[in-house]
Amino acid sequence: MIDQNPAGSTFCFSKGLHRITRPIRPTEGSTLASDQGAVLSGSVTLNTWQREGQYWVVRGALPAAYKLKGKCEDERTNPCQRGEQVFVDGKHLTRVMSLAALKGGTFYGDYTANAVYVADDPGGHQVEMARTETAIEKSAAKVTVRGLTVEHFASRPQGGAVQVGTDWTVEANDVRWNHAVGIMVIEGDRAVVRRNTVADNGQLGIGQFRSAEGRIVENLITRNNTDGFWIADWESGGIKATRSSGEVSGNDIVANRGIGMWSDIAEYDRRISANRIRDNAADGIRYEISYNGVIEGNVVESNGFGTGRGSGPSLWDGGGINVNTSADVKVVGNLVRANRNGISIQSRTRGEGPRGRYVLRDVLVEGNQVVMDGATASTGVVENKDSPAPESVQFRRNSYRIGDRAAERFAYKGAPMTWQQWQAAGFDQDSRSS
Repeated sequence: MIDQNPAGSTFCFSKGLHRITRPIRPTEGSTLASDQGAVLSGSVTLNTWQREGQYWVVRGALPAAYKLKGKCEDERTNPCQRGEQVFVDGKHLTRVMSLAALKGGTFYGDYTANAVYVADDPGGHQVEMARTETAIEKSAAKVTVRGLTVEHFASRPQGGAVQVGTDWTVEANDVRWNHAVGIMVIEGDRAVVRRNTVADNGQLGIGQFRSAEGRIVENLITRNNTDGFWIADWESGGIKATRSSGEVSGNDIVANRGIGMWSDIAEYDRRISANRIRDNAADGIRYEISYNGVIEGNVVESNGFGTGRGSGPSLWDGGGINVNTSADVKVVGNLVRANRNGISIQSRTRGEGPRGRYVLRDVLVEGNQVVMDGATASTGVVENKDSPAPESVQFRRNSYRIGDRAAERFAYKGAPMTWQQWQAAGFDQDSRSS
């Protein structure tokens, strides 16, 4: 119905549940909205359960097996890539790799036999399975999506339940419990994503790809990566933007199982400001192989304590704010408190980008308050063996709370340093510590 109406139409969804069996494709300038609590669901109900030994099984609900992508935190026991998640009375079950691993609170999907198994008796419960991949596709420009709840879509890794295009506005929605990305801006210049709650999605809260001048503002992004994607280094957690530009400001980015805010690969003219970023499992903010960024006025607290696979406590593993092999970056006026590490500046060998070789150059760290109370927390500059020598990395007018000034809370070129040694190396000459 929606794609058969003229451009500029407004579609008001009534209160209640709307099961979406194929993606909505809005026309140019149209509005999809609800002020009555409409829920768009990508799930189907599973009703035809049969007892089979100690388990219950329903057949014929799964799609044909498809190619998998994405990296999981635990690739031996947690199959994070498949999108058909199961919910019992709204509660998300954990997928297991085999029938033998099935237990209470889990499910097993056998795609060869087209069978879904659970261990708990489904009788008297509503059992749903995410089935439709996408709720709303970016089929046209200048679309508004407002006031909807979007849940239970079987989005593929790096794919969004809500896809956002050029000049879209996505505001005041509740996007939750979708398999991969909640809201994904794809080649959507000047898109605005604001005042949404984006929670409990399987991989990532909000993504942005090849999109200039975007605004991601005043959202709550929390508890994302429920399906076990790699926490430290594979696009999981709060927000990830790639080959894009624009503003990420005024958001609460809280308790995601991954990086809070990640700019990665050829970002340019990126501003990350006035966000409250706390309790994320990996870095609070990571600015990686990108250019011309400003990280200003954020409160970054208690991040980096949940990484597992391939990670440790050193500056190589990041911290509150991590600038990795990027150029022309300002880290200014942030409160960085009680993270795994404080501010980590990294120079790695990362190859060529659209603006030349990726190098660490012209990084200014100024006017930040850095509190490092943890036993191993530090701030500093690290570089690997073959990376170009960093050019013009400056720390100035910062304030540190480190407790013991004789403790080695800083690092440069692989050497841990005390406050006095750090200053003697040329950093933070006009800064103070306590």
